[in-house]
Amino acid sequence: MYRKDTRRGHGLAARGVRTGVALAGAALLLSACSSSGGDPEEKTSGRPPEQQPKSKDPYWVNPEGTAAKQVASYEKDGKKDEAELIRRIAEQPVSEWIVPENAEEQARGFTEAAEKADRDALLVLYNIPHRDCGQYSGGGAADGDAYRVFVDQVAKGIGDRRATVILEPDAVLHMVDNCTPEQFHEERYDLLKGAITKLKSLKNTKVYLDAGNAGWQNPDSLWEPLKRSGVEQADGFSVNVSNFQTTEASTEFGKKLSAKIGGKPFVIDTGRNGNGPYDKGKDPWCNPPGRALGETPTTKTDDPLVDAYLWVKRPGESDGTCRGGPKAGEWWPEYALGLARNAG
Repeated sequence: MYRKDTRRGHGLAARGVRTGVALAGAALLLSACSSSGGDPEEKTSGRPPEQQPKSKDPYWVNPEGTAAKQVASYEKDGKKDEAELIRRIAEQPVSEWIVPENAEEQARGFTEAAEKADRDALLVLYNIPHRDCGQYSGGGAADGDAYRVFVDQVAKGIGDRRATVILEPDAVLHMVDNCTPEQFHEERYDLLKGAITKLKSLKNTKVYLDAGNAGWQNPDSLWEPLKRSGVEQADGFSVNVSNFQTTEASTEFGKKLSAKIGGKPFVIDTGRNGNGPYDKGKDPWCNPPGRALGETPTTKTDDPLVDAYLWVKRPGESDGTCRGGPKAGEWWPEYALGLARNAG
């Protein structure tokens, strides 16, 4: 049975993001950031974040990301311990969530910057109409035509550069649990299938369609909707995006789905699953206390069906205005510090 704790606030529509684009040589270093700690316009100082070894993780670390700015702010204030904790986040590749208002510019900026660093960009598209059932991250494109334009803009921005796209967290799951009204299902299937087709027409883009998380106890009800959404044309699917299910549980869940859809591989969001899910109080999915960073991003998973551990939901960004948090998607330094401390 569907459990309400499998829902979450991704915070794209409500994230209150300011997007800045700066020219860096031939590449655009674009940083979508919102920070409740330190000046969001402050440049990083001191020791800048380093790229992970390409053989371990091919994805780009944004040197002007929100966590990197927080490190600089703490260093400026002489808070060395806090700076080193947040550096554990700043030096890992995290997804860039594309804002629809300037999607082409963002996609171009991120992929050009990644290419300059000889890395792949990791992007999330989260703009499906009727998104998140009107919860903390409700919104999305006004209609199907607006969504198709959005996808076209993203594709144009990516071009032939290397990118991996996580496609529409919760979009399939919310049809299965009827959180998204049935009258919108056929259009959503068509939009997801069309997005996969468009993105897969690009030379160097991988696409993983989101498939929910292990908190959903009936994976057999998901595989047919995933097929109708075009997962067989994608490179695979994603699980545990913005959630806290353990890597072990997520792997088991993913393998059950994979067996039903032709052995497709999958990726797991491990950004905040170090201590597993929280099962106390109201909305245990929303800024739960005591959580921890999980496995660091890598493509070396030792499992042929698991393509990568990724940090899709950026650790330190709020799930919504619950438990004292800021709006969904906004940076919350205190929560980020807790995630890092609890990881040991």
